[in-house]
Amino acid sequence: MSVVTRFAPSPTGALHIGGARTALFNWLYARGRGGKFLLRIEDTDKARSTDENRQAILDGLTWLGLDWDGDPISQAEGAARHADVAHQLLAAGKAYKCFSTQDEIEAFRETAREEKTSTLFRSPWRDVPEAEHPGRPYVIRIKAPREGSTTLHDEVQGDVTWANEQLDDMILLRSDGTPVYMLAVVVDDHDMGVTHVIRGDDHLANAFRQNLIYEAMGWDKPVLAHIPLIYGPDGKKLSKRHGATGAAEYRALGYPAAGMRNYLARLGWSHGDAEFFTDAQARDWFDLGGIGKSPARFDVKKLENLCGQHIAVAEDAALLHELQGYLAATGAPALTGIQETRLRDGMYALKERAKTFPELVEKAAFILSDRPILPDEKAAQALDPVSRGILDELTPQLQNASWKRETLEGIVASTAQAHDMKLGKLAGPLRAALAGRAVSPSVFDMMLVLGKAETIARLKDASG
Repeated sequence: MSVVTRFAPSPTGALHIGGARTALFNWLYARGRGGKFLLRIEDTDKARSTDENRQAILDGLTWLGLDWDGDPISQAEGAARHADVAHQLLAAGKAYKCFSTQDEIEAFRETAREEKTSTLFRSPWRDVPEAEHPGRPYVIRIKAPREGSTTLHDEVQGDVTWANEQLDDMILLRSDGTPVYMLAVVVDDHDMGVTHVIRGDDHLANAFRQNLIYEAMGWDKPVLAHIPLIYGPDGKKLSKRHGATGAAEYRALGYPAAGMRNYLARLGWSHGDAEFFTDAQARDWFDLGGIGKSPARFDVKKLENLCGQHIAVAEDAALLHELQGYLAATGAPALTGIQETRLRDGMYALKERAKTFPELVEKAAFILSDRPILPDEKAAQALDPVSRGILDELTPQLQNASWKRETLEGIVASTAQAHDMKLGKLAGPLRAALAGRAVSPSVFDMMLVLGKAETIARLKDASG
């Protein structure tokens, strides 16, 4: 069987981090088995669905590197097909026309509440012959079984049983002829050839209602895998009170996509003791059996730790490309040509121990700053008159030097020795002159990345 999974977000809001994880699980499962990963936009709620949210979802998935097969499918565009299935069920006697008004339904429920019986609406029209139907608006309801129970197997939750008496005769078509969400989901999954439905366990109850349609139509059912939700550190459902919850927010905070993929994969799924892994390993390892039943807790420190590891091992060119995307997404100025060149040359000295792109940018301040370099308060303290004099003495020696690390280290070391000071003592004024910071990459890395002309120009600025 060729695997087909889908991610079906509603464009009524931004891409939530929980939705991003659901998309990732579907993507990993399909990609690891040579299958298809499809995208369906469930835009039937016209009042709340917006083009901006739709685009934000596509942008979030693209940032995360979760590519989908084919064009995104609009659920709203399939309304005629969904309605046709409802009429097929009606013609087959597996659904019926219900003429009960909202007032009648509410009166039924009010009586049930007073009598302390089930408020599940039982339509009096279920078995009324067509000849006795009135000429007024109706909905189409499916005929649910009234006795016994239904058991569905779930790859995460195991066998789950539901008493049929708790199933209502679900509406398929509203009185205006529009299909409901529950019907549209099943028809779309069937028509798209979806073999595995991997989604949040808040949809588990829906599975039993949707199963009624599969049964009535005689369609093959997909494999189900309902994954636990994501909780905050306090054990409550992840929400704004815990901080950022949207994929776009995490991009704007500067987390690399590879680190986010790694961390989200580990939220509720495991492969032995593996914490850090590549995309290729995740695709090879991911299976539904590795998903736990308990909610996962979002831990920013673990996210940062994994992101730092991914930045450290990333290819320099790929890291630079993603950094440029981060700058664009946050409205920061684009890199100039010389900045881009120096960043590419100096990435080896920047990416160690940087957990996010803002930290990477901070380390790259010596590249991104223009002359004259204005030292911060702490760095300025290192540029006292004596230190300025030593820099003034060092500059002409560097002008005639070959620009190699060994040579530069030798010149700086001999200058420090001539003044009876340790190399580390001279590194402070050098940092202040080259970066304007008390903390920076190695002074020799900075010299090599900046080049001879820029290094000497900055030293002259500082010593003069």
